Amino acid sequence: MKDRIKELRSLKAEALLGGGQARIDQQHAKGKLIARERIDVLLDPGSFTELDMLARHRSTRFGLEKQRPLGDGVVTGFGTIHGRTVCVFSQDFTVFGGSLSEVHAEKIVKLMDHAIKIGAPVIGLNDSGGARIQEGVVSLGGYADIFLRNTMASGVVPQISVILGPCAGGAVYSPALTDFIFMVKGTSYMFVTGPDVVKTVTHEEVTHEELGGADTHAERSGVAHFTYDNEVDCLLAVRKLTSYLPLNNRETPPLRPTDDASARMCDKLRTIVPTNPNQPYDIKEVIRDVVDEADFFEVHAEFATNIICGFATLDGMPVGIVANQPASLAGVLDINASVKGARFVRFCDAFGIPLIVFEDVPGFLPGTDQEWRGIIRHGAKLLYAFCEATVPKLTVITRKAYGGAYDVMSSKHIRGDYNVAWPTAEIAVMGAKGAVEILYRKEIADAADKAQRSQELQDAYNDQFANPYEAAERGYVDDVIEPQETRTKLIRMLHVLRTKEDTNPWKKHGNIPL
Repeated sequence: MKDRIKELRSLKAEALLGGGQARIDQQHAKGKLIARERIDVLLDPGSFTELDMLARHRSTRFGLEKQRPLGDGVVTGFGTIHGRTVCVFSQDFTVFGGSLSEVHAEKIVKLMDHAIKIGAPVIGLNDSGGARIQEGVVSLGGYADIFLRNTMASGVVPQISVILGPCAGGAVYSPALTDFIFMVKGTSYMFVTGPDVVKTVTHEEVTHEELGGADTHAERSGVAHFTYDNEVDCLLAVRKLTSYLPLNNRETPPLRPTDDASARMCDKLRTIVPTNPNQPYDIKEVIRDVVDEADFFEVHAEFATNIICGFATLDGMPVGIVANQPASLAGVLDINASVKGARFVRFCDAFGIPLIVFEDVPGFLPGTDQEWRGIIRHGAKLLYAFCEATVPKLTVITRKAYGGAYDVMSSKHIRGDYNVAWPTAEIAVMGAKGAVEILYRKEIADAADKAQRSQELQDAYNDQFANPYEAAERGYVDDVIEPQETRTKLIRMLHVLRTKEDTNPWKKHGNIPL
């Protein structure tokens, strides 16, 4: 037995070295951690239990039978974050560049199958050169096996992808199927085809960073939900994200202790909306003043900045927040904002996280570019997501709620549970200027002083429609509240709605306008 234990310890020591000390040093020289170091940062100390540490590939082509490192380029297992179980795989770039082989894929698939069975999130730490070319179609089949598990796990357990190096070709589609993607500036990138292929096909000169770096995907494509300057900050942010999420779709979101009084008044909100209806203000100031301890964890912070999405807590209860941002494009809804908001709403609904909406929307962005690119179809995604959602939905109209955008932003008509407005709310088909130009076109044209008559009519229109009281009379808003009461009112209704039950008609699945 003594010799057997000695052999076992020797094998495990070999596995811990991955591709060897020289390659570990190369990884460190690039400013990158190795696979197990990343797991150590991500998980609670001492909580990791590894699976398949002694697995080896079975390939005999191209001399691979002479190189059979233990673990085969990926570390898989279970651990805890804040004492709650998660499943983790971490690709090891020191072993064949982290390339995916048959056995590499089998390890990830086994872990994902476990995750679905036990109801635990899957966190993938990606750092891979792609499919292992020596294994041919077997490695491609491995990717497909993972893609299937991503799809089956979607809406069942949270899935988080952390890109910590290259992620190219078919490898990008597994992260794309997950709920959230984290990237690190300067060291991680994602693209379907690399710069060399792009140059050959389209004659464009582009760098790895320009084509698929963290900033590109955070600001332009919207592929990355979060970006950070280094791996440690990135992994710590993953820990924070999980603190808002349930482990699976059958569990309620975890309560987080807070010292922020539920009865606290938000006095700053009394004067935050400018007197001039065309003057912007920062909706994030509203959000931070309302939520616990001003702690707002924003998602997609650099993409489609005219809509704000993120997580926070109210009286310790996790909520998802969707808000129009008057400080960016006046808060209009465009294609990117609609898609961003719809994806976030559907995630929250899948995992039972209540939705809080702060509304100040002048409508959808006009123009040929938006129409030709399909604003009708893309805008319908956000509408579909809010209509479909059965979680508690609470909406606060702070200022403008115009046209179809009023309907879309979780209005009472699409099963909003608690809809309130501030006294500054303007709920109407459109703004005063556009309305009078349609309603009184001939009268203005015939007036001696056209500008003066137009202004008089706009003032009259504002007196009648630029307020929340007609909507309140009809029950389209449940109450008109003073801004400083917002936090208290939302918390009270969240407690009331904790027992909410709502269902959709039976269906295999709906046909969201993709």
